[in-house]
Amino acid sequence: MAAWQSAAGDGSIHLAAIHHAEQRLASYCVQTPVLQSHYLNQLAGGNFYFKCENLQHTGSFKFRGACFALLQLTTEQQAAGVYTVSSGNHGAALAYAGQLLNIPVHVAVPTTAPTVKKANIARYGARITELAPGMEARAEFLAQQATEQPTQTFVPPYNHPNIIIGQGTAALELIKEVPNLDTLMTPVGGGGLAAGTCMVGNSQNMHVYAAEPEHADDAWASLQSGTIEPSRGLVSICDGLLTQLGELTFPILQDKLTDVLKVSDDAVIEAMQLLWQELKIIVEPSSATVFAAALTYPEHFAGKSNGLILSGGNLDIHTLPWSTTLLERPYDT
Repeated sequence: MAAWQSAAGDGSIHLAAIHHAEQRLASYCVQTPVLQSHYLNQLAGGNFYFKCENLQHTGSFKFRGACFALLQLTTEQQAAGVYTVSSGNHGAALAYAGQLLNIPVHVAVPTTAPTVKKANIARYGARITELAPGMEARAEFLAQQATEQPTQTFVPPYNHPNIIIGQGTAALELIKEVPNLDTLMTPVGGGGLAAGTCMVGNSQNMHVYAAEPEHADDAWASLQSGTIEPSRGLVSICDGLLTQLGELTFPILQDKLTDVLKVSDDAVIEAMQLLWQELKIIVEPSSATVFAAALTYPEHFAGKSNGLILSGGNLDIHTLPWSTTLLERPYDT
């Protein structure tokens, strides 16, 4: 497995590195819009500013970290190519960044990943290998790649300084556009986005929260136990969050995160419908966890100015619980 250097130089993750990443990514990333809804503000009892990373390249914030990571590789590493394991969004982001930078990309995808996410990866010309779901199959793939392709570089979905630094640029853009926020909130799966957001939010003395499905609550359990708890299985509609924290993301969240807020799948579905209807954008279930948490825990957000990062918008509407009703409903005449 090829080694690579952090943009922070000494391997650390800090605010100055996130500012550097923002400048480095300026010609590659979309500066996504920040939306508001008077109705959603009334409903949740505060002022909510939604950073729309569902409108980022490849439909998720993952492009920020993936692109920044590839930009940090040496010329030799870029020529040799990279590989990763992803449930979809990171794989698509890496594939597109690789296409832009002319870097070969190999993505291993669990068979349970949504079809739309697999299609996104294929669209950008990456080589795809399908795996059984679960951490064991991922570990086996990574070990095989390290043995058979030692000159290639592994680009993890979240557990690397450059990934965390790149993801932090979403929050940095948000607080520049909307200063004086009281809180920031992101979804949490592996913790890359949440960790980068913590670095930004803590620099402004903001409370930073992470939203997590209640039946896939390994991040919450990890912070309770003081050690990284394993992923609790494929038991939520939020497919993008079904992984465990990393060795780099965990201590950042331990030190800087205000709390993990657990939400039910029913609350996520309600929040997703509201965001679709009121903001006129498509977000995926993982992304909707943040507004579900705002509605479930109003004591943290009511009467405050709150920045919520909508992490992505890649989903197949035919798989959603209400899709049959929606698709069969006749048009009004």
